Amino acid sequence: MTSEHTQPLTIFLTAGEVSGDILGARLMRSLKEQYRGPVLFTGVGGPEMEREGLQSLFPMSDLSLMGIVEILPKLPLVLKRIQQTADAIINKNPDIVVTVDSPDFSFRVAESVQKRIKRTAKWVHCVAPTVWAWRPERAKKVARLYDGLICLLPFEPDYFIREGMSAAFTGHPMLENTAGLEQGERFRKKLGIPDDAFALGILCGSRHGEMGRTAKVLRDAVAQAAQEALNGSQLHIIAPTLSYLRQDVAALLKDLPYTVHVGTTDKWESFAAMDAAIAVSGTVALELAVSGVPHLIGYRMNTLTWSAVRRKVKVKHAHLANILLDDEIVPEFIQDRCEPRAMANELAPLFSRNGAAATAQRTAFARLKNLLAGSAGAAPSAQMADYILKLISVQ
Repeated sequence: MTSEHTQPLTIFLTAGEVSGDILGARLMRSLKEQYRGPVLFTGVGGPEMEREGLQSLFPMSDLSLMGIVEILPKLPLVLKRIQQTADAIINKNPDIVVTVDSPDFSFRVAESVQKRIKRTAKWVHCVAPTVWAWRPERAKKVARLYDGLICLLPFEPDYFIREGMSAAFTGHPMLENTAGLEQGERFRKKLGIPDDAFALGILCGSRHGEMGRTAKVLRDAVAQAAQEALNGSQLHIIAPTLSYLRQDVAALLKDLPYTVHVGTTDKWESFAAMDAAIAVSGTVALELAVSGVPHLIGYRMNTLTWSAVRRKVKVKHAHLANILLDDEIVPEFIQDRCEPRAMANELAPLFSRNGAAATAQRTAFARLKNLLAGSAGAAPSAQMADYILKLISVQ
């Protein structure tokens, strides 16, 4: 029987956005459960990680930026936060550094530290950069900066193993987010949605810029599709969002002639209550697929950002479900194709709950969940913690 560790394991963790904060918190919990001794955390995170015992060096929201145009005005602050984080790692001298997603921030922190001191801590990055989609040269860079890599998709490890580093698929953490999926009926009753009414989700994105560029298109597509496809049924719109966007979402949807529910809690319960959805492309699209909600996605970038990105993209799909299943199961409307009439044409068939379009998506989503599960039946966060502890040869 292995004895308890008497010395604490010191771990420096960083996360730069909401999804990373949730993943980081679950990883912290699993590390505390699996390590036979005290674990001390420092670093950068949001409210979920702070609930697990992390005192963040600065507000995580300082890092929640996306796109060239959005980042430029706040570049001095971001550079300051990179330096501040690197200084803290050097001063803390942890046993292990775990950076969660946010590659532009994470990799710059790693470079800053490793230029100044010899690497003594083990470095692990969680959420592999999408080298299979664009900028494949990043695989070599990750292998230079990190000892280990946690991958969320089953085909990712090989891209990094061939560069000589340790990498493992540990299952997708989204599969741990689904506790509310059995509560769809209860949630509909809570909102006063009748059984015979159609509940449509509108997911407007997590950034202010997405509201103006994409969410307005989604709203107009819903108005056109509903007018043509409702066939006399009531329509209730469910719009889960983040607290800092609630007023924007409510203002965006207020003129629709349907009952609109805008909420900032019970996200997975709200997914379970939806008959179909339309969403800004991003993490939420995979969440809808895991929840079994038929949907379509759209996205418009700033023109300058799009010009920079489109020359480097190597995949034919934007939605991860479509990439993993190698088929456009979920209709995609990106950039110039993201316009109300085209989206309304694809959304209208989803108003038939048991129609061919909705049934085909739900069948494909069942296959998708099996692909995302990882191994040994353990929760993804537990698989991640196991990988990290084995990498540093303690458990």
